Amino acid sequence: MTIRETKLKGCFIIEPKVFEDKRGYFLESYNQNTFNKLIGDNIIFVQDNESFSSRGVLRGLHFQRGEHAQAKLVRVIKGKVLDVAVDVRPKSPTYGQYVSIELSGENKKQFFVPRGFAHGFVVLSDTALFSYKCDNFYNKSSEGGVIYTDSELAVDWVLPNADLIVSEKDLVLPTFENICL
Repeated sequence: MTIRETKLKGCFIIEPKVFEDKRGYFLESYNQNTFNKLIGDNIIFVQDNESFSSRGVLRGLHFQRGEHAQAKLVRVIKGKVLDVAVDVRPKSPTYGQYVSIELSGENKKQFFVPRGFAHGFVVLSDTALFSYKCDNFYNKSSEGGVIYTDSELAVDWVLPNADLIVSEKDLVLPTFENICL
């Protein structure tokens, strides 16, 4: 497994070792000891989630506040997405900056998004099966988000805006300058 920290401190791109032969492939998608050693923290995941989406579906940008904040380890099992993390830690030198990475069933990369980040993704393939681990349980009263079209963040979602499929809930999220942390 190799790991590379992004320009946003605490966000890591992880590439597992893939063993391929004529039968297919094998990879270890998660090992708590190895993962914690590589990121230099002690993360204990308590919940796994999975979503299936069609091309153009944009989910995000979401976060959990306070004691319910969540770190996530995300990956795509099938298909391809552009995954985005935005630093919403007010005292961070990279506050308001984002990083994006293409995750796919082919490249098998994973993305670790620590607490204090808004997270979202858009599906670039016909469909995508997206899986992620969380280190805290979801709490509806602690959810927050940023509108995906925020001009201050200027996230490049790759696809034209007209091709995006966004939930009613995500269409009314506040701008970055108006988020409530």
